[in-house]
Amino acid sequence: MSDFFPFEPIVLILNIFWQVLKVWWWVLLPIILFPFLKFHYLWYVQGKWDDTIKKIILEIKIPEEVPRLIQSMEQVFAGFHGIHDIITWRQKWFEGQFQLSLSLEIVSIGGEVHFFIRTPEPFREIIESNIYAQFPEAEISQVEDYAKNVPQNIPNKEWNVFGWDMINSNKSPYPIRTYRAFEEMPLTPEEKRITPLAGLLEGMTILKAGEQLWVQFRIMPVREEIPWAKEGKKIVAKLVKRPDEPKPKSMVGEAARVLISGKAPYEEEEKEAPIIPPEMRLTPGERDIVKGIEDKIAMVGYYTNVRCIYLAKRDVFFKPKARIAFGFFKGISTENLNGLKPWKKTFPRVEWFLPKRRVYLRSRRTLRKYIKRVPPLYPRDPPYPSQNGRFILNIEELATLFHFPGRLAAPAPGVPRIGAKKGGPPPIPTE
Repeated sequence: MSDFFPFEPIVLILNIFWQVLKVWWWVLLPIILFPFLKFHYLWYVQGKWDDTIKKIILEIKIPEEVPRLIQSMEQVFAGFHGIHDIITWRQKWFEGQFQLSLSLEIVSIGGEVHFFIRTPEPFREIIESNIYAQFPEAEISQVEDYAKNVPQNIPNKEWNVFGWDMINSNKSPYPIRTYRAFEEMPLTPEEKRITPLAGLLEGMTILKAGEQLWVQFRIMPVREEIPWAKEGKKIVAKLVKRPDEPKPKSMVGEAARVLISGKAPYEEEEKEAPIIPPEMRLTPGERDIVKGIEDKIAMVGYYTNVRCIYLAKRDVFFKPKARIAFGFFKGISTENLNGLKPWKKTFPRVEWFLPKRRVYLRSRRTLRKYIKRVPPLYPRDPPYPSQNGRFILNIEELATLFHFPGRLAAPAPGVPRIGAKKGGPPPIPTE
């Protein structure tokens, strides 16, 4: 009967495999669990090390008039890039060290607008010195964390919240619309003082008592080999129809080619050059894209997460006011290049399977991550930016999103300002 059973060899192999597995299963178990254990070990040691780093909140009060242009903020962010660190293998796996980040925040509390920077305390001197170098009239002081002045369990019976994360609408090498696009052929110095923040600040001042709007830019310097620059060069090469670099030829392939065609080894085939170079055949829109990408990857960059929170007491909560932030991000977005849009993974809108409960959990989770200043998918960190809500902005793009406008450019009455200072900036504390 067994002579006619076609699966007998398979059954025999499976039986042998099962016998081996019963005896040696414990050898495979560590291999299977290694990714899980690696993730939790790294999370534990990094969290333990992070708890030893004190974080502080610095408030920047700006003067009535800011004579410097927004371009000065580029130099500020170029200086901030000095916080980057080189983490060795031992420091990462045994001490839990990792690259620390900064959080740039524009906040409206009851219609009063504030500029904050949340930073590890060891970076305070770097932050203050770079701001004072470009804006000597500014006033920087350490304050308590405003995010801890509201209940930490919102939404609840008294408070409601609407929060979300933003993500790039295109790949990181494509630039967003920067402040330079807002400065088109000014006739006078006053007309040149145009700021993309004007609409956001004006909208923030209309909030009532009990309402708050928080906008957060969490940034971390790109310090390794810049993959987004390489990606940008590939996109440019494709747009201008630049030929790919020749791949190295194998000896076996060349020998076969010589025998078949009789040509000399490694002889390059002559190609007829086009009459019009590919670069000259680009449309005006394609030229803008190429120039935008090349300009972006020429500057230093930061890994960036953007998060917005609108919260208020329930008797004054009005969700459409969250559109104040939407309008700001629409203004710096373009259809042919890049922009910022709400990320569906964290946006508090669900249309199936327990929608109310899931919206409640998303809202509370987003608020908690804002307060802790952590990435959207923390503690998970997928390797690809498109999966973890992280993208790269250069110093020009960051200066567009976070800068200190004067009253002439942003006349919003709810922005606290200081009078003209006669002396220089205060000494930077050394302790």
